[in-house]
Amino acid sequence: MSDEGKPTAAAWPVTLSGVTESVVTTLGPNGLWNAAPLGLHAGDPVTARTWGNTRTRRNFHRQGEGYVQFVDDPVVFADAALSIVEFEEPILESACAWARVVVEQVDAGSEGGTDWEVWVLRPLESGIERETVPTIDRGFGAVVEATVAASRLGVADYDEAELRDRLVYFESVVDRAGGPREREALERVRDHSSW
Repeated sequence: MSDEGKPTAAAWPVTLSGVTESVVTTLGPNGLWNAAPLGLHAGDPVTARTWGNTRTRRNFHRQGEGYVQFVDDPVVFADAALSIVEFEEPILESACAWARVVVEQVDAGSEGGTDWEVWVLRPLESGIERETVPTIDRGFGAVVEATVAASRLGVADYDEAELRDRLVYFESVVDRAGGPREREALERVRDHSSW
């Protein structure tokens, strides 16, 4: 603890740049850890934005913290992005690294009829579960983009035909450049959405 009674900060377990996709777990009122995607905007401090009245937003308000996790499994990401996934423990088995963060809401607004909030995230502790040699997989990137497009289906401010065209394109990328886990993840996108 610091002199002001606030927890002492730790370092992020990875270098962040641009918008880094992660999966965050937050403790719900049912005592389970909800997993959801969270884009981390690099900077000092790191920020993230929640959209709508999600479990993540409500749990951030209720608990003031969560566990940001860096996963390399596209199925885990797709499930977290488009369905309700809850666990008894905060750190996912698929996490390569994680950071327990304290969050502070610093801005809010509305866009296209959807409320959003900006949060500052400060790591309190972190860990590296396993180190891997990074590889570039276009299929994984296409799965991430497909989850974004699928999550916007049926939202008034987005063109439905354009989103569906994107999904067809992302499917073609996964078919050409993805492996078995990316293909399974894309099926999860279909299962968890109106695509």
